Amino acid sequence: QVKSQFERRANMNCAVFTAIVYKTQVVAGTIYFIKVQVSDAEYVHLKVFQSLPHENQGPSLASFQTGKTRDDPLTYF
Repeated sequence: QVKSQFERRANMNCAVFTAIVYKTQVVAGTIYFIKVQVSDAEYVHLKVFQSLPHENQGPSLASFQTGKTRDDPLTYF
């Protein structure tokens, strides 16, 4: 659901956009840290915020890190 937000902010089109692994952090909602494959050898780390259900809002891309590899550890940022 955040692919278009990422493509717009990173100024790139992703033929591949596959989540590999994720971690969560519960705050006033949930923060998801997601490793996403965007090409054969390129990965990005996304920080996605999902507000509480009663706020009735979809997930939003908070920030991202590019230039990652499959072996880079997924850490909080």
